[in-house]
Amino acid sequence: MENWLYVMIIEKTKSFNKITRAVIERHVANMKSLDEEGHLELGGVFKGYPGVAGMYILKAESYEKAEELCKSEPLVLEGYATYKLKALQVANKENHYLL
Repeated sequence: MENWLYVMIIEKTKSFNKITRAVIERHVANMKSLDEEGHLELGGVFKGYPGVAGMYILKAESYEKAEELCKSEPLVLEGYATYKLKALQVANKENHYLL
C-alpha cells in the first residue's frame, strides 16, 4: 500500500508583518484541531528563510483533502500567507524504502 503525506509550505504575503496575537491564536487553534483530528504529522516555523513562515506535514486521504486543510488555515484565509502543497510518497522500512 502506498503511503503519502502532504507538505504545506506556508509563505508570507506582504501583510504578514501585520499579524496580531489574535491571528496567531486562531492559527494555533487550527494546528490543535488538525492534530486532534489526526491530520497533523508535524508542523513548525522556519527561521532564516526569507518569505517562508513555516510548514505542516499533513496526513490526509487524498491531495484534494489536504488542499481543503490548507485552505482552512487562518493565515491563508485571512491573507497573511499563501501556501504550496506537495505530495510526498513516504519511504520507510515497511515499503523497502520504495525499492
